[in-house]
Amino acid sequence: MLIVVVGLEFLAMAAVTVFLLVELLTTPATSIASAVALLVLAVLATVWLGAMLVGLRSGRAWVRSGIIVWQVLQGALAIGAFQGVFRVPAVGWALLIPALLAITLVLSKSVTAVLARRD
Repeated sequence: MLIVVVGLEFLAMAAVTVFLLVELLTTPATSIASAVALLVLAVLATVWLGAMLVGLRSGRAWVRSGIIVWQVLQGALAIGAFQGVFRVPAVGWALLIPALLAITLVLSKSVTAVLARRD
């Protein structure tokens, strides 16, 4: 189940990255530097999630910390989506629910046992 959640997050982040690239190339940006920086961050996040997905499929123990870090960051974005002038609660829930599910799964005994280092 954890691999499905992380896989869907990877696909969503890849879609966001492609969207940002298309927007950068087709729409005049107010700040080119900001648009490029956002695109670079999106690419890095996509690569991060890809690495977590590959590590998870390989049963590597190090993915637990990376997945938890990503879920905490995603949860922070979700909280931001619930607040402020431009709040969009649907986006907040779409970010928060998978983050909470993934944290619960990655800390479960079954996943911990599978990802335990084997000698």
